[in-house]
Amino acid sequence: MHLPILMKPPERTSFRQGQPVGLPLKKLKPSPHRTGVHGGIALIGPDGRRLDRLITTQVTFKRLGVDDINWYLASGEWQGKAGGYAIQGLGGGLIRALNGSYTNVVGLSLFDIRNMLDGLGWPVRGGV
Repeated sequence: MHLPILMKPPERTSFRQGQPVGLPLKKLKPSPHRTGVHGGIALIGPDGRRLDRLITTQVTFKRLGVDDINWYLASGEWQGKAGGYAIQGLGGGLIRALNGSYTNVVGLSLFDIRNMLDGLGWPVRGGV
């Protein structure tokens, strides 16, 4: 199945109307298979060992009506956000379910980076 890549929306008009250069908010349907967030990590240790990982998190949005879209547009929060929403902000209120790493959706899977560093001999103790 070919799925579109959602880019950062450059302006409100593109965001609302779902132009190719912006986020088609209307396409964020309540289907986890259509709204996967992929994050990649690659690390090279001092001994040359390489670890890489692809992290996929399924995000399920609520059914977005015109009022939901207009409200989120008016907030301005979507501007400059990869995917056009911020799960850690107001956009989180549009999300019904999440399967996978929350921090992957925010920007970097802390669980995975910590385990990878540990695998390279750099254990992280305490908080990240």
